[in-house]
Amino acid sequence: MITRSLAMLAILCTGCTIAPQPADLVLTGGTVWTGIEGAPLAQAMAVRGGRIVAVGSGADVQRYIGQGTRRLDLGKRLVLPGFIDDHTHFLSGGFQLGSVDLRSASSPAEFTRRIDVFARSLPEGRWITGGDWDHELFPRAQLPRREWIDSASHGHPVFVNRLDGHMALASTRTLRLAGITRATKDPPGGTIVRDPRTHEPTGVLKDAAMDLVYAVLPDPSDAEFDDALRRGQAHALSYGVTMIEDVGGHGWRDLEAFRRAENSGELKLRVYSFVPLADWHRLRDFMNKMGSGSARLRWGGLKGFVDGSLGSTTAWFFDPYDDAPGTSGLVVSDTAKLREWILEADRARLQVAMHAIGDRANNWILDTYDWVERQDGARDRRFRVEHAQHLLPSDIKRFSQLGVLASMQPYHAIDDGRWAQKRIGPVRIRTTYAFRSLLAQHARLMFGSDWTVAPIDPLLGIYAAVTRRTIDGRNPNGWVPDQKIGVEDALRAYTVNNAYGAFADRDLGTLARGKRADMVVLSRNILKLDPVHIPDARVDYTIIGGEIVYVRQRQASF
Repeated sequence: MITRSLAMLAILCTGCTIAPQPADLVLTGGTVWTGIEGAPLAQAMAVRGGRIVAVGSGADVQRYIGQGTRRLDLGKRLVLPGFIDDHTHFLSGGFQLGSVDLRSASSPAEFTRRIDVFARSLPEGRWITGGDWDHELFPRAQLPRREWIDSASHGHPVFVNRLDGHMALASTRTLRLAGITRATKDPPGGTIVRDPRTHEPTGVLKDAAMDLVYAVLPDPSDAEFDDALRRGQAHALSYGVTMIEDVGGHGWRDLEAFRRAENSGELKLRVYSFVPLADWHRLRDFMNKMGSGSARLRWGGLKGFVDGSLGSTTAWFFDPYDDAPGTSGLVVSDTAKLREWILEADRARLQVAMHAIGDRANNWILDTYDWVERQDGARDRRFRVEHAQHLLPSDIKRFSQLGVLASMQPYHAIDDGRWAQKRIGPVRIRTTYAFRSLLAQHARLMFGSDWTVAPIDPLLGIYAAVTRRTIDGRNPNGWVPDQKIGVEDALRAYTVNNAYGAFADRDLGTLARGKRADMVVLSRNILKLDPVHIPDARVDYTIIGGEIVYVRQRQASF
């Protein structure tokens, strides 16, 4: 009866203005960057039922304010679409937040001290993992050795990885548990680093050689995964991350943890979860049974590896490394098998994302994507290259020509830029992290962190892309400065393009009427700020689906 009365009122009141249903949340008095190409900046927004109902001036949203409307005075702060991180190892990040931190250890003595302190805090028999060390901080960039940690481990097996995840240091006890001796041969796609004098394993294992330890490493419990997810989620929300595109690290257990969190109502982040490429058939069958997920948690993507990393000298190049002329890197998977899996995954209508860092790895995957499309015909695939770090000049234009997405992590440029030239020389670095060159060729650029390889903070990523100032302070005008891009280009890579790369662009990525109300409120307007000071901005509010899920301390109350 009420609905009929309202309909009759609308007919009788032709030409009248009927007040809209009140909004749940209204934000006014700020600057709103919508992410829509060519759109002017707005000053206010209104949200109802988890979606945006109005974007414009304060007057435009005034009529959405009712008795129950929550109001947030922005105080001239900046509102952006929620940051989407295009590449995380999220549960690994959550585990690392509860593990030993070796990232800033800059000497063997400090490395040993941190292991010693952490080992003393653990119950007997517990493995020590994580770490995220960076040997480029050590004198002469020496690789760590098992002798550094044997006396400090207090009986705990130790297996701590380099920050890029492509090599790790095992203690002597861990090597014994894994059965690794002087006689153990390098597995395909991996290297057991050996002492040049004694030929004994030093404890460092690269890429596929790490699997020898993973085979004996106890699996964490579901409860430990859930705790890692809680830690990681709180951490990400504090940096304005509203969605992650997670490429895993623990196989299907990552997706299982996300599903448990969603079912319990604890999952606040939006998640697009990838599983290993080798499991394409399992994902196909899973989706036939379970669909593709929900607005909060989706799946349908596969992640595979072509090569290793630059820091571990396992990224695959056409030419040898300048500082390791005996190698051009590693192909960590059999290329014939990879090509077969990619083709079958594509035929199953699954999205494929491939890790490729060296120029030969990128060339190979672009050739493969081209071949797959010629086999299966044109359609909206949104093939992705994860990292796309070191490109042949002739391959840059192929990203746009083939419609392949360059899924990149800009913080790596200001981290690796400290030492990359000694690895690959002054010529190859010209198209390293080639942000501007890719945009000039109309490629679609996606940005993220690769957390825990790099910090999950998107503002640091934007700062890196815009300034390219290396973290050692030695490149104040930017490392390979020709590849700098603008703030809005970087913002689009963290929002609009990342939504597209996850097939989520209908609902996310821009602040427009009808889209989901995922947004971040920054303390400072980075559109006007000197880019050098972008890291000084802070996330004051993180909002997902109209729900405020993070508030920085001492912020204005409602």
